[in-house]
Amino acid sequence: MNRSRNWQVSEAAFSHRYLRAIALVCILGLLLIVALPALAQSPRRVQIINGHVDPGGQAVYRLSGLQQNQRLYVYVETVQGNLDPFVFILRSGEDLGDLIERYTHEMENAANDTDPSAAINAVRDRFTLAWDDDSGKGYAAALEFRVPEDDDYLLVVGGSFSTLGRQTSGYYRLSVGLDAPQVLLGEAEPQGQPFARLEADVIRPDARVEELTGEISAQKTRQRYNLIDFNPGDTFYAYVEATSGDLAPALILRDFGDKPLSAANLRGSSRNSSLTFKIDERLKNASLEVFDGHGNNAAASGHYLLWLGLNAPEILTGQAQPSELPVVRQPIEVQIGIKLQQIANIDQKNGFFNAVGSLQMEWTDPALAFSPDSCQCSEIIYTEKEFDRFLADVNGRWPDFTFFNQQGNRWIQNKVAVRKPNGRVIYFERFTTDLQADLDFRQYPFDVQQFLIQIDLLHPHNRYFFVDLPGFSEVSEDHGEEELIIQDFKTDITSVQSSTQQTNSRFTFSFEGPRHLIYYVFRIFIPVLLITLISWWTFLLYDYNKRIEVTAGNILLFIAFSFSLAENYPRLGYLTFLDALMAMVFIINALLLVYNVYLKRLEIDHQAGRIIQIDKALGWIYPLIYLLALVVLYVIFF
Repeated sequence: MNRSRNWQVSEAAFSHRYLRAIALVCILGLLLIVALPALAQSPRRVQIINGHVDPGGQAVYRLSGLQQNQRLYVYVETVQGNLDPFVFILRSGEDLGDLIERYTHEMENAANDTDPSAAINAVRDRFTLAWDDDSGKGYAAALEFRVPEDDDYLLVVGGSFSTLGRQTSGYYRLSVGLDAPQVLLGEAEPQGQPFARLEADVIRPDARVEELTGEISAQKTRQRYNLIDFNPGDTFYAYVEATSGDLAPALILRDFGDKPLSAANLRGSSRNSSLTFKIDERLKNASLEVFDGHGNNAAASGHYLLWLGLNAPEILTGQAQPSELPVVRQPIEVQIGIKLQQIANIDQKNGFFNAVGSLQMEWTDPALAFSPDSCQCSEIIYTEKEFDRFLADVNGRWPDFTFFNQQGNRWIQNKVAVRKPNGRVIYFERFTTDLQADLDFRQYPFDVQQFLIQIDLLHPHNRYFFVDLPGFSEVSEDHGEEELIIQDFKTDITSVQSSTQQTNSRFTFSFEGPRHLIYYVFRIFIPVLLITLISWWTFLLYDYNKRIEVTAGNILLFIAFSFSLAENYPRLGYLTFLDALMAMVFIINALLLVYNVYLKRLEIDHQAGRIIQIDKALGWIYPLIYLLALVVLYVIFF
């Protein structure tokens, strides 16, 4: 009985172990079934690529050796600029040039559809194997693609919605991975062998051609051209030929520190020369010099034709056509205007005026562009307290300026900078300051004074230059000046030589100020006229003692009157019209006093007949003397 029971127990234990073994084998088999396909696939590969897209441009990458059922992960985010990245995948056998042309044509048609967004997405679905716009963080593009078959594929990166008038461009960071889903988080690190390369043979990166002319002379022995920033993979081409004179043009390409990178025709052995330079890493602030290859001791001069190309080798064969995009860095246009809102004081004695006004500048610098998703805003506003942050964000890249004729401090009541995603910046400030005025009183009080507000850029003309800001500048009707009539203003842009021997741009806001003459008519001219008439009316008196008393009293009155006037305008090193007028009246009145004394002597000598003849003649000559004196003063001062 016990043996039978023990056997039954052993049999149950054996069955339980057997079942556990079967279950374990099944689990292992299932794991092998699941794991073997994964093990058969290639290991994870992640590649990080930095690139640049110009407005309306694309960057094309060839993805080599992709295998069926692999998962391709793509993530594109903006690093600098306002690029809104868009990415799509094509088969490698596509005629990309023809496809891009047809794609662009249909996208332009879709933009005119009643529902352009839906129509554009339909075009993308029809032309691509897969695409994405904003699936990543902010405006970043994120894409997952299952490889349908073993083959090479093309990955295209561009700017989104360029057909809807929103041209975006800038630098991007492209993360592309095989069977590496962490790419979609934007946090992947490079691993494995690279499998994506720029397909420069399909679409040339950033191809540009520019044609220029210039002259080498004894006054200008070298011409220097500041070039745009170059990206890794770019190739710079230059070709120059003499078109007149005995010039043998030579070329030197220099980097940001003036270090020569490449040169051609330094010995002046040819009437033309060319150079080619491959860019291995990003190059900023490079320049190209053109000069005569015979050396500085030679007197060779003449005109030349210069072709510059970026990724455009055809300029070396003479087959190039100028493109819309330049190779030479163009100076940035800065629009500027001033509103003169109040003239607090015109200090005529010390030669300055106190102005309250508003200054506004506007410029567009692509280097200051940003992606709206970085702040989830359509613009960034920097108030006065945040202006240091503005300077930090733009890395000090802005058209700094100074008031050339400023005296003392400029008190900025408030200022603000507005930065747009496309690199457009608007700067505004309201200021109060004293400004020098070169006043000329020679025609006082009929003088018309010129007042200037002069603003100089601190950067040379080849980086920034002023132009007038349309519709902004004005003189407020409530400017507050009472003595002068502030008339129409004008603005002017000129170039000046700075103390550093550079050419800088100057903006001049000028206005004129003639005087309100009613004050001078009643306070000066009418009293002077009355003094003159009183002197003239003394000719009606035959009591020469009274004449002498009246004339002497007029002179004393005139002297006191002159002293009271002298307090109202500065002591100058020259005579004004009013000074000359007062001096003329004083001299004539003094001579009249002498004349009356002379008549009294004649009366004492009993020469009445002679007195009547002289006095009658001088009675008519006296006003003519004033008239003649006024004519002389007018000729001298006007």
